[in-house]
Amino acid sequence: MIRTLSYNVRIMHAIYPLSRLHLLIPFSLPTLANEHHVFQNLNKPALNSLIERATLVERVVGNDIQRSLPHEKWVASCFDISHAPTTSKLVQILGNAVSNRLEDPTAADIDVPIAPYMLLADGGEPRDAVWMCVEPIHLQVTQTHLLLSDPNILQLSTDNAIELLSVARPLIEELGIELEAPTPLRWYLSGEQLGLLASATPLQAARHNIENWLSNETYTSHWPRTWIKLQNEVQMAWFNHPVNQAREECGLLSVNSIWPYAQGRIMPVTRPFEYVLSRSAAIRGLALASAAALGVPPVSFDMLPQQSSLAPTCDPSGVVLVELDQLSAPFLQQDWLRFRTVFAVMEHDWFAPALAALKRYELSELTLTLCGDTIATTLAIRPIEMKKFWRRRAFTSLLL
Repeated sequence: MIRTLSYNVRIMHAIYPLSRLHLLIPFSLPTLANEHHVFQNLNKPALNSLIERATLVERVVGNDIQRSLPHEKWVASCFDISHAPTTSKLVQILGNAVSNRLEDPTAADIDVPIAPYMLLADGGEPRDAVWMCVEPIHLQVTQTHLLLSDPNILQLSTDNAIELLSVARPLIEELGIELEAPTPLRWYLSGEQLGLLASATPLQAARHNIENWLSNETYTSHWPRTWIKLQNEVQMAWFNHPVNQAREECGLLSVNSIWPYAQGRIMPVTRPFEYVLSRSAAIRGLALASAAALGVPPVSFDMLPQQSSLAPTCDPSGVVLVELDQLSAPFLQQDWLRFRTVFAVMEHDWFAPALAALKRYELSELTLTLCGDTIATTLAIRPIEMKKFWRRRAFTSLLL
């Protein structure tokens, strides 16, 4: 039996360019409160079969005001990047405050320090500097607080972003802050005068009172004066800018502020995946830092063998990571009808053919990391486990 299985695996490597596939699916786990009208009568037999037979690898539960999303934390953990974004000079500058207020700086509740890896993915050079990512945003004023609008609905064009950046650039550089903007939709700032900021990724902070995540200096609990000054000056410069006047005439949200997040310094990373297929700047940057092969996800599982760079350069025994982010926008906008439609497409294009590949021993292992807005659950399935008919894990058992 062992010889037969070994022979099957060798044949599989010869005819199929991957054997270990890991699917990362952000925002695939809605809450139990939404489960009834999200999944009622939704046909997903392949995913149900995979979850029923799978082995639970990891289940991480966060909270509503964590600074990074579960899939971002999961990725950071895979590549083994630290939560300490400091350089030695910054530590020296803030040393007394750090030692007085926080015994373990790496344990602080800060967002995952992925900005330098995003800069790398965007074509920049992080060097040995501390970088934060900054994005143009819309802040909505309510009677009691400020809300950060969902970045997915901002619809900021590249041309408009270039115009707004041209106004903000001199304000930034006058403060002695280094600015890199390989893409005008996402900037990177570096400067000791910014201090160490604790913020939250825009998708996490969106639709919530920003008081939960306002950027205070991580280790001192003081407001970062340089950042407040910069943010205020940009807000005033953009207030009556022609770009915003035109946007408002078209019924679009004004771009009235900037949001910092993911501050950190690039560090060596592990290489958990042989090949990474993702559109996320953070994941692509981590893949580049780990020297993994890099690509974009195909539209379906059946097109994976056609990825021109997947074979023959990759080790067939290595893990291939594919991020499927199609559910992110409908989840965040709570557009559950669209969510159901996209989920049904994923069942047909990914889960069903992956299940079939497992049964045919074309995959030696399939791993699923399913995430919500507070939870990340990883499950692993091997062909032998598809025969364990007594396993009966329900999809709803993954929800909170």
